[in-house]
Amino acid sequence: MKQIKPMDNDLKSVNEPQGASTPSGASAGAGMDRKIAPQRNPIKRMVLLLIGLSVLALLVYWLLSAPSGKALSVVTDRIAISTVTSGIFEDFIPIRGRVTPAKTVYLDAVEGGRVERILVEDGASLKAGDLIVELSNASLQLSVLGNEARVAEQLNNMRSIELSLEQNRLEHKRNLVDIRYQIKLLTRQVSREQELVKTGAVSQSTFDDTHDTLDWYKSRLALTLESQQSDAHMQTEQLVFLKDTTKRLEGNLSISRQNLDNMNVKAPVDGTLSGFNIEVGQSIGRGERLGQIDTPNDFKVTAFIDEFYLGRVDIGQQATYDNYTMVVSKVYPQVQNGQFEVDFKFTQAQPTDIRRGQTIQTKLTLGDASEALLIPNGAFYQDTGGNWIFVVTQDGKQAVRRTVRLGRRNSRFIEVVEGLDVGEKVVISPYTSYQDMALLKLN
Repeated sequence: MKQIKPMDNDLKSVNEPQGASTPSGASAGAGMDRKIAPQRNPIKRMVLLLIGLSVLALLVYWLLSAPSGKALSVVTDRIAISTVTSGIFEDFIPIRGRVTPAKTVYLDAVEGGRVERILVEDGASLKAGDLIVELSNASLQLSVLGNEARVAEQLNNMRSIELSLEQNRLEHKRNLVDIRYQIKLLTRQVSREQELVKTGAVSQSTFDDTHDTLDWYKSRLALTLESQQSDAHMQTEQLVFLKDTTKRLEGNLSISRQNLDNMNVKAPVDGTLSGFNIEVGQSIGRGERLGQIDTPNDFKVTAFIDEFYLGRVDIGQQATYDNYTMVVSKVYPQVQNGQFEVDFKFTQAQPTDIRRGQTIQTKLTLGDASEALLIPNGAFYQDTGGNWIFVVTQDGKQAVRRTVRLGRRNSRFIEVVEGLDVGEKVVISPYTSYQDMALLKLN
């Protein structure tokens, strides 16, 4: 078999253009494929680089300035926003006080009893000593009579003892008189017998008997004088004791009689009777309050103040009501329900149109007025204690939590010590729902 050879030459002639040789064609292809160098623009490159750096800086600033913690969206119409201002801070607090009598005397039943007669009505004006009500107590009357009998018996016994002591004193005195008389007689007799013994008219034994009798009376005189001195000393002490005992018994009797007299209740001072509400036949217990007497046309003001101001209120501080000046006269340190009680008294004239039980608005000055940064007094203070506050950003879209230090406050303003600047805006409405928030988004 014959092998058929491909016609390479024919194919080449077909694919290659006519009149072109191979070497020349290769040269032409090499000229068309040469590398073209790109043209560079430095200005465009710098602009792109600056844009990239600006975007990166804005991103970093946003990340650093963004507050950490929780955020909450809040409708602006539902919160109160105020501006930090500079002005004069007046250090005072408004107080609602109650008009009460300046002096009150209470009427208590010293001894219990039955109401027999009522002589005045509640609200009556009384003078000291006016009879108000009569009580009766049969047991007390019998007790007083028994005490009088016992005291009289004791007094009678002591009078008998005093009489006996006096008689004893007189008996000693009588004995001394007799002894001295006998000594005087025997002294003369001894003197006479001594002369007679020498003449033999009187025997020696008779003289000795007379002399011994004189010595006996002298010894008896010394013993009687000693006994009298001892008895006098004891008698003096006993008489002092008896007199003191007598005074005590008489004092007890006087008290018993006074208790009986107290069954007739009288006005101790001038004033107006109030709280007097008893009826005839009613039984009154010992120590039970019958009413009180208030000084007429003399009042004081009693007020309750928040315990926050306990350390800042002291006796002598001034308060005002209309054009009248008052001072703190008494501070009660007991705190009840978060408040303590204070009494005010008028320094000069007092209003003529006030009445007992009336409520009046007063202003208590705690310190001198001074220049300070101020924010309105809002409900936020109760939630934060004055330690932090939400500050509105300049664009007004957010309120950021910030630590501050607040000072004095009154009914209108709070003093800013540090943490805020003039012109900044703060949220002063309640923070009850924002306690755990670090950022408020304002819509």
